[in-house]
Amino acid sequence: MDDLLRVLDYFGVVVFAISGALTAARKGMDLVGFALIGTVTGIGGGTLRDLLLNKPVYWLSDWEYVLMTVLAAWAVFFFARAFTTRMAASVLNWADAVGLAVFSLIGAQAALALGTSPLIAVVMGMMTASFGGLIRDLLCDEPPMILHREVYATAAAAGATVFVILHELGAPDLLTLVAGFFSALVLRGLGIVYGWHLPAFPKNEN
Repeated sequence: MDDLLRVLDYFGVVVFAISGALTAARKGMDLVGFALIGTVTGIGGGTLRDLLLNKPVYWLSDWEYVLMTVLAAWAVFFFARAFTTRMAASVLNWADAVGLAVFSLIGAQAALALGTSPLIAVVMGMMTASFGGLIRDLLCDEPPMILHREVYATAAAAGATVFVILHELGAPDLLTLVAGFFSALVLRGLGIVYGWHLPAFPKNEN
């Protein structure tokens, strides 16, 4: 199970890095900008999680994470057209949803392993899954997606919540992982398919 989670973790990092690089492309950045934004998007959430949990930042020892984000970002730089077709956008949307679900579990699991409260574990799961994108949007002067109605951080929080509840109830590891994963994936998928959004406060046009 740990090996499967590691593979899915790599997958999520690469997909998130690609989404960051696509934002860099819209902003007309150079190779360094692509690498920076791709890396921040791919590993930013996990970095913040580790810092807040006062544990060694994971990619300082597992350097392959940084390498993967840079290579993924540069792939977008050199082959941008392949990533901007309608089909590619759809595939990336769903791949991103998978990454979101995986990261929400990894973040919650990391917190629980340190003996944090269930609430903090849920917050760490949500942060791991969505704060890389938040940093990306802030650096690129874009409206933060997770703060503007999108069912994104909500899906991550839902997946982490299911995972943590089942863990606290003593459910088998496989059940907690599968239930948490699909809770996040299904909720995010419904947002993609049906355009679900959270209620937003009406703007004052004056």
